[in-house]
Amino acid sequence: MEEAFRALLQGSAAVTAHLPARAINWGAHPQGMGLPALVITLISEAEGLTMMGPDGLSEARLQVDCYALTARGAKDLSRAVRQILHGYRGGGFRLITHVASRDSRSGGTNEAERPFRSSLDFITAWRAEHA
Repeated sequence: MEEAFRALLQGSAAVTAHLPARAINWGAHPQGMGLPALVITLISEAEGLTMMGPDGLSEARLQVDCYALTARGAKDLSRAVRQILHGYRGGGFRLITHVASRDSRSGGTNEAERPFRSSLDFITAWRAEHA
């Protein structure tokens, strides 16, 4: 699911109009790479069960942090991300739903260097497709 989620964002012209595809990463933004950037974090994931055992359908909550040097830049990037992901169905994704948003500013000691962040939470219903 992680690879498909990242590939969906990297393949979106609306998202890559704001940043290069290499600036979309899981867990952390590489040190030394400039902004804007997207950082994806897996918050939770669980596979569904029936009385017969696992059903193969997983539900996950993902956080997508949109970083930029300006509040407007972070918000514009978050709008592009939300537009491509909310309601998406395809591949192994049965449905991606936007469920929460937050705007903030990252910590740091130098006020001028603190990036702006717009965070989006998504719930995904995912079933791996087998060839």
